[in-house]
Amino acid sequence: MIVITGAAGFIGSALVRYLNDQGIFSLILVDDLKGKEKWKNLVGKRFFSLISRHKIFEYLQGKEKDIQAVIHLGACSNTLERDGDYLLENNTRFSIRLAEFCIEHGIRFIYASSAATYGDGREGFSDDHGLIVKLRPLNLYGFSKHLFDLWLYERGLLDKVVGLKYFNVFGPNEYHKGEMASMIYKMAGQVANGGVVYLYKSTEPGQYADGEQVRDFIYVKDAVRMTCSFLDNHLFGIFNIGRGEKGTWNQLAKALFRAMKKEIRICYIETPQPLVKQYQNFTLADMKKFPSGYSCATLEDAVSDYVPYITRQERW
Repeated sequence: MIVITGAAGFIGSALVRYLNDQGIFSLILVDDLKGKEKWKNLVGKRFFSLISRHKIFEYLQGKEKDIQAVIHLGACSNTLERDGDYLLENNTRFSIRLAEFCIEHGIRFIYASSAATYGDGREGFSDDHGLIVKLRPLNLYGFSKHLFDLWLYERGLLDKVVGLKYFNVFGPNEYHKGEMASMIYKMAGQVANGGVVYLYKSTEPGQYADGEQVRDFIYVKDAVRMTCSFLDNHLFGIFNIGRGEKGTWNQLAKALFRAMKKEIRICYIETPQPLVKQYQNFTLADMKKFPSGYSCATLEDAVSDYVPYITRQERW
């Protein structure tokens, strides 16, 4: 059995699809579905059981020897969430309890950290464990993720788990995320409704021109394939999940216009004041530590593959 938390979410449901395509169906899916449309991400997928995260420890009791791995993707990923107590309970303490369970029973534990832990990037974007204590996240979400990384580091447990720092993931199955959906998804709506993509002006015009802020964009199909590679290897520690290549908002927008066969029209607007202090103008995964042999779709190819999903609101 493989346990997947956050299984109905964006990356979680894509991971279920990837495993199903590999002929793997012995999956215990964990998520909270009340009042949300993300259940649709699981339609057509095969699994053994679907349970609430509030019942996970009760459900797993007595099944420890049957579990090969736990892939822990469940979290509140809202970077604008202001309820720190909720984030600590949901993202940090729950992760600690799950990690303790897996370590105690010798179960492989693979969890989602986040590139948000790197903050403004002044310490770089290396997944070297020695840099963890220097990182300064810019928002409560990143802080809640960082606290779990730090908890493992300070207890010498990073050689018993796998932590994955996802960079800018986009692709099918993110339709339920609202404001937290990727920019490419939001851009597609703008192009369909008005033919214009709106991008934030640079908050550091001396370093980055408008739309030239840098991101490490990675397609969800590549992200889940890279994630699942840790089911088959024997590596431990924290690893970045990105392409390791620079992409800009302008490049992303232009790739979208080409995929949708529309005239390129970009308008630059002021960055909302609440975002200015926590806005990252540069993120780029250092991929030197990731196992060799991986490859990812180019930004152009990934966007071209994604656009038909958006048009039809189709899940993967």
